[in-house]
Amino acid sequence: MIISFQNATPAPLVGVVHLDSQIWNTKKDFLQGKSYQIYAPSGKGKSTFAHIIYGLRDDFEGDILIDNQNTKQISHENWASIRQTKISIIFQDLRLFADLTARENIEVKTVLLQQNQQKSQQNTQAEIQNNIKETIKDMAEKLGISHIMDKKANILSYGERQRVAILRALIQPFEVLLADEPFSHLDENNIKIASQMLIERCKKQNATLLMTSLGYDYGISFDEKVLLG
Repeated sequence: MIISFQNATPAPLVGVVHLDSQIWNTKKDFLQGKSYQIYAPSGKGKSTFAHIIYGLRDDFEGDILIDNQNTKQISHENWASIRQTKISIIFQDLRLFADLTARENIEVKTVLLQQNQQKSQQNTQAEIQNNIKETIKDMAEKLGISHIMDKKANILSYGERQRVAILRALIQPFEVLLADEPFSHLDENNIKIASQMLIERCKKQNATLLMTSLGYDYGISFDEKVLLG
């Protein structure tokens, strides 16, 4: 998947975008399988950038293309399909279902992974389900959240919820991973583990990583660091 920005500027930033922005009001391509750090101070549109690519906002001037298709011409049905199979996101505000457990929040996405594996593998449904459960178990252990998997999201600490949101985003199939300041409430050790997990998952799927931050690279060797504004 190739994402192309062509002189795009969010409506709230029209007329106030800094001339040194490498994304807004200029031309920029994000290529398949590459990792990008999108950095800027607060208030410069990092979450807006992620939400536009995810199809949640279209209040911008200029054009943004996904595989040469203008995002403003993508139907609601096609956006739903893109979010299920091609683009995954770690929201800055997490957006977990408060009344569901951590496990249930993650399992919302496992249906997508199961459907994807049924198309690409000869395994039985039981084998696929077992593989998914083992993958979740392994990732939860690495992220240090095994002990809270059956607790409701609304009683978890923010750091625990952030790790649940990371696991949820990684468990579905994707060609692009949007990570909107994904480590803001994690300690140094958990950042190291989570960042490595993001990189490994993206490499395994030859997926593009677009991670926004204030400028910290969290030990990740990005292919390119891009100034948002």
